[in-house]
Amino acid sequence: MRNTTTPDLSGRTMIVTGANAGIGKETAVGLARMGATVVMTARNPAKGAEALEEVRRRTGSRTVELGLLDLASLASVREFAQRFLSEHDRLDVLVNNAGLITDSRTETADGFEQMFGVNHLGHFLLTELLRDRLVASAPSRVVVVSSIAHRAAIGGLRFDDLQSERSFRSSLVYGRSKLANLLFTLELAEQLAPEGVTVNAVHPGSINSHFGGGGDTKVLGRLISKVGRYVLRSPEVGARASILLASSNLPKVTDSTGAYFPKGHRRPASRRARDVDAARRLWAMSERLVGSASSTCQDDGQVL
Repeated sequence: MRNTTTPDLSGRTMIVTGANAGIGKETAVGLARMGATVVMTARNPAKGAEALEEVRRRTGSRTVELGLLDLASLASVREFAQRFLSEHDRLDVLVNNAGLITDSRTETADGFEQMFGVNHLGHFLLTELLRDRLVASAPSRVVVVSSIAHRAAIGGLRFDDLQSERSFRSSLVYGRSKLANLLFTLELAEQLAPEGVTVNAVHPGSINSHFGGGGDTKVLGRLISKVGRYVLRSPEVGARASILLASSNLPKVTDSTGAYFPKGHRRPASRRARDVDAARRLWAMSERLVGSASSTCQDDGQVL
């Protein structure tokens, strides 16, 4: 018998990006245990399949699926959206979890700086392509995994150099990508409020996971491998904020939109993250960068 204090998510469909490891995988576990149909995404088929089997084994759920999604490729984002829309008639929760940090400046398949491209633009396009399905499934939710690192975005976003072509410092560029997550949350929440879709962001805390340890940031990866288990939170603990915002029926969640929840507690984000004009400017520039999502998604759920 299901614990009556635990939300029953049976019949609800949810996407968790970057669910092959770390916080994303633990988020998938938590939501699957509550009965949700969970579509886990991964860019690596082998790692994704391994994670899928683990989540199914730990939860006993057979309503967990794997979708291949590389947020560093807009073509992959469109392909994933097309598959999802053709296979699922509802989307109750979208958890934009995946992210990365790199030591040096690299580019996505579309020529964007990697952290800005993956952490922000890939999720921006994905959300826009799935927007109509979220609205049709309302009340529904978007959960954006940001970071306290957004406060390190000294000077805010560099709108004249969003791709960090003139200068690159890893921690600063990462912080700006996390600031972009919060500005995206702010503007999307404003747009979707009349449609019954809430949009909130989380900071999961400092987590002992594979993040930064997969070759993208060698120094950070070595540090985490040596001291992470002593000073950082586990992925299971880190996932609690995402699971809370995706599942809870508490008023602090259901009545919130455009809010920031560090470690599951609603708190003000930085002043720059609450800049409405910057949020609208970023939205307009993101639309231009990825192309018009509305022109690629048709009523029959097909992406052209």
